[in-house]
Amino acid sequence: MTGFAAAGAAAPGAALSLELKSVNARFLELGIRLPDELRVLEAGARELLTARLARGKIELRVTLTRDTSAPDARLNPQALARLAAIGAEARTANPDAAPLGLGDILRWPGVIESADDSVERLRAPFEQALGQALDLLSQARLREGAALRAALLERCDGIDRILAELRTQVPAILAMLGRKLQERLTQALVPALSGSNHLSREELNDRIRQEVTLYGMRADVDEELQRLATHVAEVRRVLDAGGAVGRRLDFLMQELNREANTVGSKASAIEMTNAAVELKLLIEQMREQIQNLE
Repeated sequence: MTGFAAAGAAAPGAALSLELKSVNARFLELGIRLPDELRVLEAGARELLTARLARGKIELRVTLTRDTSAPDARLNPQALARLAAIGAEARTANPDAAPLGLGDILRWPGVIESADDSVERLRAPFEQALGQALDLLSQARLREGAALRAALLERCDGIDRILAELRTQVPAILAMLGRKLQERLTQALVPALSGSNHLSREELNDRIRQEVTLYGMRADVDEELQRLATHVAEVRRVLDAGGAVGRRLDFLMQELNREANTVGSKASAIEMTNAAVELKLLIEQMREQIQNLE
């Protein structure tokens, strides 16, 4: 599911800003980008994210801004030396490059530090900001989930309409096809076997009726229609129950598609073939939408 959230928190001598993005993915994929000073907090961030999210490609980006006006703010000599070495290397590779300005230097991560630069003083503000961002992201995903739920229920209604039409049409179709098959078998077999001493006319008619009955049984899709209706009812139940429903609905889409394929393979009239195609189209539309659900 998609979503975006931003949050911030104040910390002693610094300010934290977080951006949390979510895009569709079948499983949970985490991408966490933290400043070097906050790298030790990554494990805790992963725990918070996995506790609240179950699906999606999640990107967390954190920016730490030092307060240069804080009384205990000071320059980090090691960071300055490292930055000077990088600048010299860059000018060697590109002599025309402009030197770093004072603003560039002061914004470089780690250049400004405080007397008490322990990362532990940033842990609580960081977790507070991340919790706030997760709340906002969850709200965005809930809104998207409500829209997806409405779209899925609309397609469930479409499947129900097709099933209702098939229940009305199939008996008449099978009866018509049975009559045509009986007529053709009678026309083909009775004259050919009329002089045979092996079968009487009545026995031949009984054999034809048996073949017609077997054909009707093989072409009957009543069980498939019942299972389709059952699976659609389960989709509705799962959507009404809420929660993490993505993988459960994935399974139901597989079962719906299996039954629709069987209806298509048993199709004995153009009406049944068209219905099977429409069923598979609706099921595929649902399957694509479900990939976005948690």
